[in-house]
This record gives sequence, structure tokens and C-alpha cells, in this order.
Amino acid sequence: MHTDIERCVRAVRSKDARFDGWFFTAVLTTRIYCRPSCPVVPPKAENMTFYPSAAACQQAGFRACKRCRPDTSPGSPEWNARADAVARAMRLIQDGVVDREGVPGLASRLGYSTRQIERQLLAEVGAGPLALARAQRAQTARLLVETTALPMAEVAFAAGFSSIRTFNDTVREVFALSPSELRTRAASAPRAGRPPTTPGVLALRLPYRAPLNPDNLFGHLVATAVPGVEEWRDGAYRRTLALAHGHGIVSLAPRPDHVACRLSLTDPRDLTLAISLCRRMLDLDADPVAVDDQLRADPLLAPLVDKAPGRRVPRTADAAEFAVRAVLGQQISTAAARTHAARLVTAHGIPVDDPEGGLTHLFPAPQALAGLDPDSLAFPKARRTTLTTLIAALADGTLRLGADSDWDEARARLGELPGLGPWTVESIAMRALGDPDAFLPTDLGVRRAAADLGLPSTPAALTARAAAWRPWRAYAVQYLWATGDHPINHLPV
Repeated sequence: MHTDIERCVRAVRSKDARFDGWFFTAVLTTRIYCRPSCPVVPPKAENMTFYPSAAACQQAGFRACKRCRPDTSPGSPEWNARADAVARAMRLIQDGVVDREGVPGLASRLGYSTRQIERQLLAEVGAGPLALARAQRAQTARLLVETTALPMAEVAFAAGFSSIRTFNDTVREVFALSPSELRTRAASAPRAGRPPTTPGVLALRLPYRAPLNPDNLFGHLVATAVPGVEEWRDGAYRRTLALAHGHGIVSLAPRPDHVACRLSLTDPRDLTLAISLCRRMLDLDADPVAVDDQLRADPLLAPLVDKAPGRRVPRTADAAEFAVRAVLGQQISTAAARTHAARLVTAHGIPVDDPEGGLTHLFPAPQALAGLDPDSLAFPKARRTTLTTLIAALADGTLRLGADSDWDEARARLGELPGLGPWTVESIAMRALGDPDAFLPTDLGVRRAAADLGLPSTPAALTARAAAWRPWRAYAVQYLWATGDHPINHLPV
């Protein structure tokens, strides 16, 4: 979008927050870059230039605006709506893979050479993987500086910097303030509306593009929550997270203009990954205006969209976990699926300590389930075979589900496993892989809703009608499910 100069100028002049994260405005006279909704008086058009990422702005020598804080913009929705190499690379960089494995590790995960990945990212994002990772490290450092009392040396290494000198130089270059000045500035800011601090807990605000309908988003997560791993407590969805350097516990609560996030981490180096997982789980980088406008074009869907716009697709913090849970839930009730999952967690999950609530375990990784005795599973033999085959494929790496997955390839590999039909494969594609165009034409709830609305209700006819909803058919599923009075559609009380 950043190449459409006229459209970008209009967005900046109207201070349109819908475009935050889509592009960044760099001001040639001040050498500052901003988000489109920056509250300052817009510069003259001839003094504006546009970049597709904050990293590209920083690489060109611009520093972040202190008023609009462009580094805290919602992420571009492009990277969660595509599965090409660039989009997968961006998701992996957001997960901190470059910091942990370097650019060669990123390229290896994607099946490309380092040179190819660098060339593709430069062409589309305006910055290479190292510059993108550096921009993310700077943002993580800012969060830790402003929201914790960690010594600066610990902040530097937790954010992924290799030395304190590099940390200091980067922060000064990106924000035009030293780390100490950032902390002093944050401490002197008004505390009204800021969450209370608790020792060892990071309190953050996760931004999103309005509107956001929290009912189906949090309702779905809580209605299907696995005891011990997830819970709803004091108006917030809480769950355990398996992270690169340890585990974490996150609490997420919807607010009118953000999602309040409280993170407890065993290792602060996991902050970047934890934030990325939370944003992906809540689909916070979506562009609801674009999605809803597309779905409103169908006159039978339009009333559902107008009634409660801004529905998101509830996703998952762990793709392998969701795949296992999807098989456990085949052809049984939500309550029964939770019971089966809880038994696996109790028997094979890693215990954790949760001083604030009732979370007790991490969901077991496929490697921990690889030795599972099929006879211990209280469901039919065919589904036992399906589950153990899926676990084996996940454990040995023949099936890869995650931010680096090619969606079509993952679908094909899932379809080769015994007992995984179209409904299970598409459910995994929608919630574990994050494909916004995944569709469930055989789902009973979708078919009933379609029939009530006057849409075709046979899978083939419904799929043909849904061609007009592409590339947002997963969001259409959320609106169709909303016609039923199911707990997944209601924010818990």
C-alpha cells in the first residue's frame, strides 16, 4: 500500500487509525517517522515519504515519533493473511527466530537460501531480516525499560541484544532517547488508566484495529478451555504458554481500545515470542473493516455483520496442541473434548506454579505424548489410531504446524493421515495455521445457520456460494456460528 502515494496522503491527513501498521509516514524535514493516525499537524505532502515497515524507516535514518509511538502500531494484516515466503518469514521474525537462530536458521525453516530471503524481504518490506529483527528488539527493549524495574543490562540481553553498547546505541538511534531517559519519561507520565504493577508480572496494552467484538473471541476460548491449561478468572482469559526459554502465564482481558495483557515469564527473553503468540491467538492484527465490507456484499450475511461487526477468528497459542485437541473433539461434545484433553494434561503435561489462579500444567508437547498407550484412551479404536498417528507425525517432524507452515502443504499432509476428514483439516487450518480463508461447509452449526438464513445448506452448494466471501471465509464461519445460542458466542460473566 505504501506505493499508493495519494491514498497514503489522504489517510495521514484524516488521521485514519485503520491504516496504522499498513504503512509508516517518514517526514523528510524532521527525520521522524509516524503512524498514519499521529495526532500532530500533518506535514506537507512533498515532505512525506512512505515505508512498509518501521524497520525500513529506521534503516533509512528516521527515528520514531515520541507522540504516536509508531513502534506500538498493530501489525500489518498482510502477514497473517498470506502463506508465501515473505509472510511466513515475517511471522517467524515476530516470534524472535532471528534472535535465537540467526538469518541462516530463518532461511532453513523456510527452505530458501539466506540470499533469497534477504532479497524477497528487501523487495517487499524495505528491510532485510536483520533490520526487521533489530527493530523488534528495540520495541521489546522499550517495553521492558518502561514497564519493569529490571537493570538495563538484563533488559539488553532479554531483548535480544548481544551487548550493552549495541543496546544503548540502538535505543538512542531509534527513539532519540537513552534507555535511562525512556525509563524516567515513563515514570513521570500520568498513571491514570495504567494497570497496577505486580512484581514479576509485565502489564502491557495490546493494540488492535477497531471494531473488535470480544464475545465470540473470548467466548470461544473459554467455552473450549482445557482445565489446568486455560481458565476465565476475574474478567480475563488466562492460560499457560510453552516458550523458547521456559514457560509463561498470560492473562488477557478485553478493553474498549486495547486488550489488557499481564505476562508472567520464567525468562524475560521470551517476551517477544509471548506477545506474538497472544496477538496471533486473538487475531489482533486483522483488518475488520476490510473483512466486514467484503462479507456485507452478500445480502444474506449483511444483517449478521451489521448486528455485531468486528468478529475475529479465535486461534491458538500452540498449533500442535490445537491439532491434538481437534482430534480429541471429533464427533463428541465440547464438554467431553475438554475432559479427554484434561486427562492428557494431567498424565503428560509439565506442572507449573500459578500463584494467581488455577492453572496447573503446560499442554503436553507431541514428544511427551509420543509414548502414549492407545489402550489408555477412552474412545473408539479408529480415533485412537488417528490421534497416535497425528502425534507421531508431529513428534518426528514429518508434519510441521506453525508460523513457518505452508498452508497448502500442511493441508495435504494432514489429509494423508487416517481419520482426518475435511472438517478436522479445515478446523486446524483456521485456528492452528491461521488461514483466514479456511472454511467448514460440513460443520453442522454452519449448515444450520445457512439454512436459517436462506443460504444453500449442502456442503457443495454452500462452498460455491462462499466463493464470493473469499479471502475471508473463516470470518464468515464466525458470523454463521453467531446465529446459534452457544457459549462460544458469549463473553463469560
